[in-house]
Amino acid sequence: MPDKSMSEERGGAETPDLLYLLQGADEFSRLVFPDSEALFKSLARRQAPHTLFITCADSRVSPEMITQTRPGELFVCRNIGNIVPAYGEMLGGVSAVVEYAVLALNVRQIVICGHSDCGAMKGLASGATIADEMPTVHAWLRNAEAARSVVMARKLEEERIVQAMVEENIRLQLTHLRTHPAVAGRLALGKLQVQGWVYDIGRGKVSVFDEADSKFESLEEARLRMLRKDAR
Repeated sequence: MPDKSMSEERGGAETPDLLYLLQGADEFSRLVFPDSEALFKSLARRQAPHTLFITCADSRVSPEMITQTRPGELFVCRNIGNIVPAYGEMLGGVSAVVEYAVLALNVRQIVICGHSDCGAMKGLASGATIADEMPTVHAWLRNAEAARSVVMARKLEEERIVQAMVEENIRLQLTHLRTHPAVAGRLALGKLQVQGWVYDIGRGKVSVFDEADSKFESLEEARLRMLRKDAR
């Protein structure tokens, strides 16, 4: 992340434009890259990420910042609503990313990360139709419709619906993920792990889905659970 002096050097543009981005790229080349030159040279000809990180395209979500990982560690797939269509339902970019990450890059983990205040989940929860204005978005969000049905059946208080949608969508997309042949095969061999997260933007906290108990737990609880499992 650029420090204060770097931000000031960029002129503190009130409305960032393409020139603002070019200035940022220049700062990276001059001020950031030299400190990590050895790392980038090691990455110049190959990548070997350990994790496929599937998350929302929301600008407030920064996978590398959240996980404190360096370039080359995460293979990132971003889309509206952190959706993974079930295999065969909508073959396209996400399906190709999953297949490539598992079979070509041999990632060892896949994380599906949702987040608080998700616009996609807000839209689904409200029941508002966007078919006329944004038909492609409307079609895409059908891949989360089952999550909406589950949440609405619970008759929750209005202020709890969106967060419930975010969490239920993680459950649904994990189910979809397991329908992909590449994922199913590696899971059967014990060579792949999958996990669902929810990132709270305002609190800077991550909660983790415990599939055994079908609940979200704190990072501390998740780490203890996984350590106990590894110790067996």
